[in-house]
Amino acid sequence: MDRRYARGFNAAAREELWERWRHGESLKAIGRAFGKPSSSIYFQVAPHGGIRPARRRRSRLALTLSEREEISRGIAAARSIRSMARLLGRAPSTVSREIGRNGDYDRYRAAVADEHAWARARRPKRCKLANNARLRQLVASKLELNWSPEQIAGWLKKLYPEDERCRVSHETIYRSLYIQARGVLKKELVRHLRSKRSMRRPIRAGDKRGQIADLVSISKRPATVEDRAVPGHWEGDLLSGVNNSYIATLVERHTRYVTLAKVANKDTQTVVSALIKQAKTIPNALYRSLTWDRGKELADHRRFTLATKVDVYFCDPQSPWQRGSNENTNGLLRQYFPKGTDLSVYTQPQLNRVARQLNERPRKTLGFQTPAERFSACVASTV
Repeated sequence: MDRRYARGFNAAAREELWERWRHGESLKAIGRAFGKPSSSIYFQVAPHGGIRPARRRRSRLALTLSEREEISRGIAAARSIRSMARLLGRAPSTVSREIGRNGDYDRYRAAVADEHAWARARRPKRCKLANNARLRQLVASKLELNWSPEQIAGWLKKLYPEDERCRVSHETIYRSLYIQARGVLKKELVRHLRSKRSMRRPIRAGDKRGQIADLVSISKRPATVEDRAVPGHWEGDLLSGVNNSYIATLVERHTRYVTLAKVANKDTQTVVSALIKQAKTIPNALYRSLTWDRGKELADHRRFTLATKVDVYFCDPQSPWQRGSNENTNGLLRQYFPKGTDLSVYTQPQLNRVARQLNERPRKTLGFQTPAERFSACVASTV
């Protein structure tokens, strides 16, 4: 459909715009579909904070257009209000108010009256935060401490289990931040969110994170892995750099021992092949499981398990804390590979040297032993 000269957005176009946005299309892609600049799309989406407005529905108690047309015909036929009300199955007062508020007998028009009724019905309900100043101040104070809306909602539920007035959902907090027309939470508080976005962005089209075939959830991981008492259970992830460059990072949970693997890209075949190669450098007895996030780079996890006999478990979506050792290690690695670094320039021997430096640092969590000392002791015990 050629829309190069279309002006504005009618109801059908707005519906299509929000549907495209929901499926993760970018502002530019939506603009191209409508023959408009991305700024035009932004000004449609931004006032709503990137959150699709709820579809309006007519109340079942409200007069319909066909009923209003019947009233118009009744007026033309000089029928009484009571006779029109009987015909419609409505109270006479309903018919009387309808006529009185829409031009009286002389100027009543069914279509115009229906449009005016639809416009008058737009009375947005004030959200809980708008009506409860104490709750609003409490939420704002926790946002300023960099708490997430979900943490605030959970904390309030625990603090006030019996008082519904002192609780609010995380979705209400997000909407109050992103939809500034509500006038509830200050826009400046958005900078305390982890993403710092000014409006909500849906998951991009084609992103199927979490839809990895035959994945085994972290909830099925043996309990012995959780307490770190038994060595041989690893956490892994990709550290990213500019120009689509990556390093595979692996951390052993018991000893915090780190290994790094050079990968050419994040394609699952490339990553899994690199992990299989890296696994050959680790004693079999000290490589029993691998916990990864929901990244598609490990979609071919079955090939990894067949080649190494190592079980793979996947974290819950958006739950990096379930790989806490690996997340902490990735933070330490940024000292060597700051954000904005092209990781493709590093060779495997260079990565090995970085890993060795980390493994030779004393760690407080290990009683100031080094990961290398702990790991060597584990290797010796398997001989």
